[in-house]
Amino acid sequence: MEFKEKLTSLAERIGRLKDQVNTEEATKMSFIMPFINALGYDVYDPLQVTPESVCDYGTKKNEKIDYTINIDGQPIMIIECKHWAQDLNKHQAQLFRYYQVSPAKFGVLTNGIVYKFFSDLEVPNKMDDKPFFEVNLLELRESHIEKLREFSREKYDVNTILNSATELKYVNALRTLINTLAGSPTDDYVRFLTKQVYDGSVTAKVIEEFRPMIVRAHNQIIAENVNIRLKSAFAPEVPSVEPSATEQQNPKEEVDSKIITTEEEIQGYYIVRAILASILDIERVVMRDAQSYCAIICDNNNRRPLCRLHFNAKQKYIEIFDANKVGKREPIQQVSDIYKFANAIIETAKTYL
Repeated sequence: MEFKEKLTSLAERIGRLKDQVNTEEATKMSFIMPFINALGYDVYDPLQVTPESVCDYGTKKNEKIDYTINIDGQPIMIIECKHWAQDLNKHQAQLFRYYQVSPAKFGVLTNGIVYKFFSDLEVPNKMDDKPFFEVNLLELRESHIEKLREFSREKYDVNTILNSATELKYVNALRTLINTLAGSPTDDYVRFLTKQVYDGSVTAKVIEEFRPMIVRAHNQIIAENVNIRLKSAFAPEVPSVEPSATEQQNPKEEVDSKIITTEEEIQGYYIVRAILASILDIERVVMRDAQSYCAIICDNNNRRPLCRLHFNAKQKYIEIFDANKVGKREPIQQVSDIYKFANAIIETAKTYL
């Protein structure tokens, strides 16, 4: 079985079985050991995978690392495991202690679903506070698979990983920051942008005047990019030619040309993403525009609706779905009214977790 197939098969298995896995030990056996095996390491060979390595740190004695991964007798990675339902942020200090006394270059904190990869990119021999790479196997993407491949026994090269680790860490941090500032710009961010276009003194009043304009500018840029992508998606893959007089126009192209993603729909999409950010990876929240409504769906799957925005008439509506995926339209006066239906949207999203 190919590397990608092993990971996707494991991800499917986790989603199907996790509710029956009740202990940390069961998490190791059912989820984490198969993951290590998918990376090409023999979990039954202690020269490759050493369980329960003793890790004394200061006055703490007989502490043990769950797994140490070795190549040619040298530790390359330590893995600290928790039950799949555990919040990993509460256990980072434990991995930090182990990393201090291990010669391994990489530390991994996992609950069998989420894997956080750490190194010492900022201070040598001191584990960074933030991971340079994080992946949720239930939200696996092609880019995740390619990065995980670098940690496989077949492809492992410490320099290759480290060369991209720093950029990966900060690009991800910048993406998160930019996404946050686009929807809720800080005073400093507003002041910086305002100074680039406004000749007067940037007072507190000016900042408050420019803040909504900056949000609208961001939304317009996003809307334009979405429309460009939609047009590209519907464009033919062969060079176009002028149709003859006898050729009939493609009905689908006629419909597609009438789809216009508005600024209000973009704003609504980002409000739904903000509502769901606490329970769902926002990359799973996807907008798919249609002629009569704008659908916001989970996993780019029409069979997983989160809500629909009916903004093409004078009276705006949001369509909310129940557990049976039956929609109910509710009138709203302005886009921000979507927040009034946050609980309903969250309940719908929970059915896709």
